[in-house]
Amino acid sequence: MTSRIESLKEELSTLVNKGELLYYAMGSDLENLSDGVKKQLKQAKIKLPSFERDYETWYSESLAVIQQVIPDRVEDFVRLYKNERRKEIDCFTYSISDYMLGIVTRYGGQVVADGNAALPKMKSQNSILRSAMKRFEGRLFDVQEVLMADLFDSELDSARALNKNGFHRAAGAVAGVVLEKHLGHICGQHRLKTRKKHPSISDYNDMLKTAGTIKTAQWRYIQHLGDLRNLCDHKKEQDPSKEDVVDLVNGVEKVSKTIY
Repeated sequence: MTSRIESLKEELSTLVNKGELLYYAMGSDLENLSDGVKKQLKQAKIKLPSFERDYETWYSESLAVIQQVIPDRVEDFVRLYKNERRKEIDCFTYSISDYMLGIVTRYGGQVVADGNAALPKMKSQNSILRSAMKRFEGRLFDVQEVLMADLFDSELDSARALNKNGFHRAAGAVAGVVLEKHLGHICGQHRLKTRKKHPSISDYNDMLKTAGTIKTAQWRYIQHLGDLRNLCDHKKEQDPSKEDVVDLVNGVEKVSKTIY
């Protein structure tokens, strides 16, 4: 568990540092860096990244972290990137996506908002990410996430070993349990409840889709994995093949690491 926690801390620290450099990169593109900052960057021999090229990747990775560590700040983080609820574009509602599209708004011939309005938004996004780092380091982070990730990895390794040795049904059953536990946990994180005493993969999957937590393509993929799990759990005319179980185990691993 310790190695997993240290790895997550290192990844988070790297994201925070990259966010800082992207903030300076945006400032440089806007010719908005002070001489003091320029001097410090030069003395430290720091080469700024390309904001246009690197921001989207940083945003996606950072959003995944925030969803896991501080889910209550997800909406704030996303709105700084793109504000879907705004009625007009001014310096307060101007977003980072507006900056990337080069949007400038004017009123009466005067500039109301341009790329400079996005600079504080980038700083705010990295501040939110930094708060995730502080929460993690302050031990407020729920280590259940880390323990569960390690447990799932271990169980999927066991499923692969069983499948390799010809125990295809058993391997598929183990992978199916991991999928069911993960989906149940995600529903709990998003406060999604069902009246069923023993919800199935399909039940959890439908709740997540209805709530908009997952997209249709993800729902269909999970549904396919559920079908493979049922093939392993319930003895029918058709037996699961080794390849079926490989697809199931790899699919469960993918879902457990990409859907939060």
